[in-house]
Formats: sequence, structure tokens, C-alpha cells
Amino acid sequence: MSIPTFFSINPRFLIFGFFAAFFSSFGQTFFIALSGPDIRSEFNLSHGDFGLIYSSATLVSAGLLIWAGRKIDDIDLRYYTSFVCFGLALACLGMSGVKHAIWLIPMIFGLRFMGQGLLGHISAVSMARYFDQHRGKALSLASLGYPLGEAVFPSIAVAIIASFGWRQMWAGIGIMLLVVLVPFMLWLLKGHSERHRLLEKSTGTTHKSTKLYGWTRAQVLKDARFYVMLPSFLATSFIFTGLFFHQVHLIESKGWSLSIFVGFFIIYAITQIFSALMTGVLVDRYNAKCMMRFYLIPAIVGLSFLVNFDEEWAGAAFMALFGLSAGAVGVIHGAIWAEIYGIAHLGAIKALGTTFMVLSTALSPPIMGMAIDGGVTIEVISAACAIYMVLSTTFIVLILPHIKAQTDY
Repeated sequence: MSIPTFFSINPRFLIFGFFAAFFSSFGQTFFIALSGPDIRSEFNLSHGDFGLIYSSATLVSAGLLIWAGRKIDDIDLRYYTSFVCFGLALACLGMSGVKHAIWLIPMIFGLRFMGQGLLGHISAVSMARYFDQHRGKALSLASLGYPLGEAVFPSIAVAIIASFGWRQMWAGIGIMLLVVLVPFMLWLLKGHSERHRLLEKSTGTTHKSTKLYGWTRAQVLKDARFYVMLPSFLATSFIFTGLFFHQVHLIESKGWSLSIFVGFFIIYAITQIFSALMTGVLVDRYNAKCMMRFYLIPAIVGLSFLVNFDEEWAGAAFMALFGLSAGAVGVIHGAIWAEIYGIAHLGAIKALGTTFMVLSTALSPPIMGMAIDGGVTIEVISAACAIYMVLSTTFIVLILPHIKAQTDY
């Protein structure tokens, strides 16, 4: 089945997955970092100071995701989504009123937990759970929300901050989310009760025929394959978060224009969209495990441009190539857990992976921030990141095929 045909059959629920990913942008590093220079200036924070605050908030988010992420297995998706959207709106409003640096921690926690953590979790789990044969296509269409958010929001945010200020930007976002997002997402979930009833019927039948269909999170933690895949799973989130949290420093160290670099997000979005759509088709044709061997290669090449060149075209090339890997990541990581461990406890298992991912995004800003404060160049940081990706890919290619499932039933 082609992607257009598949979309025409399931438009509303696929659009739901798309907008869950799209609006998660307000909790993503690339967006929060756009107001970072103003926040650091207002509260007199260094790169390392702000990175530490950001890390602390994200670490708390990662810890709570273990608990909150599994609740999607038990709570009606409509209630779960409403709570998350409402929480993200409150976090945005709270961000606009921060009066002291210490209060940045709970506000950034809210943005990261509700936005990056749970809205992204909702998008991936709902698509992977309710689509089986066409899981790759569903995840690829929903994941388009990430690149489109990255293409649309930076330019708008920069313009609003320049005209009205960073506080006004966050206030406007919070009001918009309260008024628009919750009712819109509930409308998209109209008819979800019947969809879930059919899934429960199907799962009940399938669960009796195969043990692997419903691995628990405890069983996954005993499986060596999970730990071999983990470095690859964390690579793009760790590196992307660190580099884009410190994107202003990256731009200044290269001598690039901020307005031009922000425009590169459009290139990043285009390649990410192309990659997501192609990866969705390939995952359905082959499998996510197979595709994990190749998806980091473009990002490795892109990092080499940051290492070796200072011209602005190198920034465009980096964004384009990193976009190819980032587009594949969302699809493959959304599918891999269902593919290997089944869907009976998918929310809990996906939350485990997401927790490690969020933990990596908590560590990279302070690690790179302290490196920057210590005089380490962006070229050296980029080279180290490329080496990490090469090692992660080596684990997938050379070690993963030789490991069998080790969970006892």
C-alpha cells in the first residue's frame, strides 16, 4: 500500500500523531535554546551554568518518564493526551513569568517532561501500537511533525523575541496551547474507543499464541540486545541536543550569521521529511533492526564538515546530512520496540528507551558547556561525536546479530 493510499484510509489518527510530534517542539532543545542567550544575559549565567540548570530539569524529567510513560498502557489516550497538552501550556506560561534563575529548573522541567518527553511518547506509542503491517508508514507520517516544527518555529521565535521579547513569546505560546491544542487533539481522537476495542480483541488473541508479543519492561531489562542497541539509540539525541543547545556558540565560533543558520533549519527539515518517508517504507519492507545498520552514516559525514570547514555552506551540509539521520531515527526507534518486544506493554518499554534518551539530552548540554568554558573547540567536540557514532554503528553491525534473546519466561 502506498503512503498516499494509507493516509487516505486513516487521516484523522495519523494527523493526531503528526501534531503530537509537531507541538512537542516547544519542549525540544532547538526551540528552548533560541531564548537561551536572553535568559543567560538576564540572569547572568555562563554556558556551563545554564547547561547545568537545563540538565537538572531534564534529569528530573527522565526519572519521571519511567513512571508516567507506562501510564499510556492503562489510561484512555484521550485523557492522557489532554493532561499532557494542558501541562505543556502551563509550563510555557510559567516560563514567561520566571523571576529568578532557580525557577528556571521547574519551568524547563515542565517543558521537557510534557513536550519532549510525553508528547513525543504519545506520537510514537500511538502509531506503533495501533498500526501493525503499516507501522513504518504510520511512524514516518507522524514523525514529519518534528522536522516541520523545526522548520517553522525557529524563524517565528526569533522574530517574536526580536520584536517583543522572550517572555512575551512564551506567554503567547502558552495561551495558544490552552485555547487551541487540547480541544483540537480531542477532536482528532474522535472514534478512538472503537479503535482501542479492536486492538484489545486482536491483542488478546495474539498474546495467547506467542510469548514474544508481550514482553514486560522487566524482561527487556534482562535482554542483552537492549544494551547493545542503546548507544545507537542515544547517539543522535545526545549530539543533537548538545550542539543545538549551544548553537549560538557554534555559529559565533564559525563566524556565521544567526539569521542564515536559522534558515538552515529548513534544509534540515526537508531532508528529515524525505528520510522519514523513505525509512517508513523500508521498515515495512525489511525491518527496523536491519535499518539500524545504516541510519547514523549521514550524521557522521555531516559532523566531518563541522570538523574540517568554516564556510557557511558547511553548516548547510551538516544540517542536511544530520537531517537524513534524524528523520530515520524517529521511525526506526518508534518501530524497533514493537518489532522486537511486541505491543502488550509498549508504553512501558518505549518509556524506558525514552528515559535513557532524555537522560542523554540532560547530560550533553552541561558536558559540552563545560568543554566550551574550558576552551575545547567546536571542531574537537564534533570529532568526538563522530567517533561515538562510528562505535555505536559498529555494535549494531558486529555484535547485535550474534546475540539471542536472553529473557526467561
